[in-house]
Amino acid sequence: MENPLMNELMIDGCRIGRDAPPFVIAEMSGNHNQSLERALAIVDAAAAAGAHAIKLQTYTADTMTIDLREREFFISDPNSLWAGSSLYELYQQAHTAWEWHEPLFRRARDLGMIPFSTPFDETAVDFLETLDVGVYKIASFENTDLPLIRKVAATGKPIIISTGMASLAELDETVRAAREAGCRDLVLLKCTSTYPASAANTNVRTIPHLREMFGCEVGLSDHTMGCGAAVAAVAMGASVIEKHFTLSRADGGVDSAFSMEPDELRTLVTESERAWQAMGEVRYGVSGEEGKSMVFRRSLYVIKDLVPGDVLSAENVRAIRPGFGLAPKWLPLVMGRQVRRAVARGTPVSWDLI
Repeated sequence: MENPLMNELMIDGCRIGRDAPPFVIAEMSGNHNQSLERALAIVDAAAAAGAHAIKLQTYTADTMTIDLREREFFISDPNSLWAGSSLYELYQQAHTAWEWHEPLFRRARDLGMIPFSTPFDETAVDFLETLDVGVYKIASFENTDLPLIRKVAATGKPIIISTGMASLAELDETVRAAREAGCRDLVLLKCTSTYPASAANTNVRTIPHLREMFGCEVGLSDHTMGCGAAVAAVAMGASVIEKHFTLSRADGGVDSAFSMEPDELRTLVTESERAWQAMGEVRYGVSGEEGKSMVFRRSLYVIKDLVPGDVLSAENVRAIRPGFGLAPKWLPLVMGRQVRRAVARGTPVSWDLI
């Protein structure tokens, strides 16, 4: 039985749910490399690849952190994609200029895509409200920021929340905060907050559990390479897929190493929809389209010319294709029976012959 908390979810006129194709979000993040021209080209490429939405991130370096190049404010992990930068420097490099949002949103809407963003503080929410966004995204690193979640929920817009790093107890707090503050339409995205993530650490079996626990739509925020994890997620019930997107990984950028290129995104859109179509329903027997293939089953045929009174045997009857004769299971029953009339080679065996 469907959870009573669930209701039909619409985002800017697009239905989200298991009865609709997967909703594919192209995440621009900082892949614009501080060029509005490139950012617009990313929007164009995402639309051409078939993405349903383009997502930005709305913050400044000052709304994210403070300007220090020491201690926990400096990325010293040699395995990090961003080693050698301070947090402040990273966010300066990656942020999307707020004055770009309006032209990027306009371009996306002109191309039939839904534009929206991830706000990282309350000022970003206020700014995005002036652009009439239809949905908000909460990033994994902010999924325990309950004041921010309440601020977003109070807009009454649908909210998509990535679940990276969050315990079940933390997610319960997050979901309760969102719903109590006015959120009716909620999507939780299974997410692994490593960049890139490995398929082995993606755990898409969590997706149906999220749906059951919180009675909402679910999906995958996917940082793996390729589209295998996303297709598997759709098979597990994901109705939303989010992927970082760039024009070319070779161009560099803060998130380019784990971002999809246009041809890959096009494949993801196609294959995730095929996975959704393939889910179907529990069904056995001949489907409508299989009917014409029934002739390629094996059946019993006379393989030598016979005269009245001849006895059917392994010498003159075999189970072969096509399927117009008796089913092979009747072979033991017809063996040893006499034919009632002359039978030409290539005649399907039927009960009226014996």
